[in-house]
Formats: sequence, structure tokens, C-alpha cells
Amino acid sequence: MPASIRVPQQERSRATKARLLEATVECLVEHGWAGTTTTVVAARAGVSRGAQLHHYPTKAALVTAAVTHLTERRAEELRTEAEALPPGPQRLDRVIDLLATSFTGPLFVAALELWVAARTDRELREALLPLEARVGREMHRLTVALLDVDERRPGVREAVQATLDLLRGLGVANLLNDDSTRRAALLTTWKRQLSTLLAP
Repeated sequence: MPASIRVPQQERSRATKARLLEATVECLVEHGWAGTTTTVVAARAGVSRGAQLHHYPTKAALVTAAVTHLTERRAEELRTEAEALPPGPQRLDRVIDLLATSFTGPLFVAALELWVAARTDRELREALLPLEARVGREMHRLTVALLDVDERRPGVREAVQATLDLLRGLGVANLLNDDSTRRAALLTTWKRQLSTLLAP
């Protein structure tokens, strides 16, 4: 193959890692923690077992990298979607709706699989705790930015955190059956209360 059309090694490596990370989350959603083996992930990603081990030598390293990668990507998507929202009184409602989708999608389901597994898997827990702390901080900062509120004002930080805790809980409640009707009613009530709490 001529050098001019040869794919650089670094680019191939990046593409391989991206396929592995996407396949990992898909496997977590479809098969759970126990069914997500590195062999299954490598096969789904279409890469050799050796390539998978080269990039991610353990299952814990692979799954935490996958959640990190997709969390960052989802945060960027949320920022882009929020930029398109018009200013005004409806913005808060739309921001909460955007955030709520983050707590019902595949990434949230994959993260829940890891949280439950980490309770009894020490290696996974040790890998997951710093990631979860960072993701939690980033999600809080992102929510403050999307809502365009000043966290230094009394009660704002707590209102933002209560919103995230509520959305997370509603996401868990939605796992076993469609809880969308109850979730919509609760979110409508919370949006009114949040609007009052965040009012300047």
C-alpha cells in the first residue's frame, strides 16, 4: 500500500479503541456485567483478543474507559443540544427534559450495571469510585451551566443536586417497566418548584 494512503498507526489505534468502547457499553446494556466478557466485547467490536488486551488489559479497565468515553461524549451532546434552546421561561423545562433523557438511555443502564457489580467486586469498585466522583462533579457543573444559575446563591447548589438525584432515581424506577407517565407528572411538579428555587 502506498505511504500516501496508508492509515497512520495512531489513527488505527484510536479507531480500534473507539470500537471497543462502543461495543463494551452495548454488551453491558444487553448482557449485564456478568455477560460482558472481554472476549465477547472483542468479537462484537471486530478486533482481535490481542488488540483488546493491548489497549485494555483487564475487564475493569475496559468498562471504566467505556463509561468515561461515552459520558464525555454525552456531556458534549448535551451542551450542543442546550445551545439550540431559546432563552426565556421555557428553557428550564427543556433543560430538565434533556437531562432526564440522560438518565434513561443506554449509558445510564450501563453505568447502573457497573454500580451494582462494584458492590461486590473490589477491583471494579476501586476503578469506578474515582470515575464516579469525577462524573458526578462534571454533571453538576454541566447542569449549573445549562440552567445558567449562580451556585454562590444560597440554595442553588442544593437545588441542582436535588434535581440530579431525582432524575437518577426516576431513571432507576424506569428500568423494569415503563414509568414515563409517573415520571412526566413528577418532573412537571419539580420544574415548577425548581423554577421558584432558582429565581433570582
